[in-house]
Amino acid sequence: MQDITEKLVELIKSTSTDLSPDVEQALTEARAQESGGSPAEGALLTILNNVSMSRDTGRPICQDTGTPIFHVWYPEGGSQRKTREQIVAAVRIATERSYLRPNAVDALSGKNSGDNIGEDFPTIHFDEWEQDHLKIGLMLKGGGSENCGRQYSVPSPELPATRDIKGVRQAVLDAAFQAQGLGCAPGIFGVGVGGDRVTSMVKAKEQLFRPLGDQNSDADLDAMEKRLHREINEMGIGPMGFGGKTTALGVKMAELHRVPASFFVSIAYMCWADRRKIMIIKDGNIAIHAP
Repeated sequence: MQDITEKLVELIKSTSTDLSPDVEQALTEARAQESGGSPAEGALLTILNNVSMSRDTGRPICQDTGTPIFHVWYPEGGSQRKTREQIVAAVRIATERSYLRPNAVDALSGKNSGDNIGEDFPTIHFDEWEQDHLKIGLMLKGGGSENCGRQYSVPSPELPATRDIKGVRQAVLDAAFQAQGLGCAPGIFGVGVGGDRVTSMVKAKEQLFRPLGDQNSDADLDAMEKRLHREINEMGIGPMGFGGKTTALGVKMAELHRVPASFFVSIAYMCWADRRKIMIIKDGNIAIHAP
């Protein structure tokens, strides 16, 4: 296996400092919809100025560079161990170069490892696929947005909803209401329906890799994504909770099979700094791009 450590460092830098075009475009369109001189427009202007300065200076978009979450799709014969070693080395180098803030702290003592390396930190998911090339996705998940994620067991005293798409809608709207003013809105809502408690949330986070302008292959979920996007924005929470027309930049949903006794709805919330990039390695060529 070729040594791709330095390319992984480039992936980390690009993800941390260069917001993807689809997210920047959505923020620009959101700013145009807000009333001139309003707090909402002011917040979005500040955000867009920050995005531009970050790209020009090569500095992180947000001081909280979050948890690095890697998704690795590798061909038959690939080595998880060697790939993991190179990812860990790249995270350590990226931290030394200040593309990442040292964020890994011991759960109980709070002691910082100093290099973003710790127990299951960074997070790495592996999947072997039938393609002949290596694909690595990176998401930087900030702590503030992570705190706004929610998981519902439906029905429950917390959410006496039905076990169907109507219940899913109630869960997502409740999560959006609970997040108001706390998650650096406007944000993106990744939704996982079904599975167990772990797979449901993993599926929800995977949705955050999707381009904002794509369509769900499931017509019913696609319709619900668009409906929820509209309804969340109609709440009037607005950018940074200041009020306004844009609370969500998008809603992305997927479902999993479940056991009859359980019905989980997991919501992974991502702030406006939706930092995610993809690296493709094929025939010796390496390319980094937005999802």
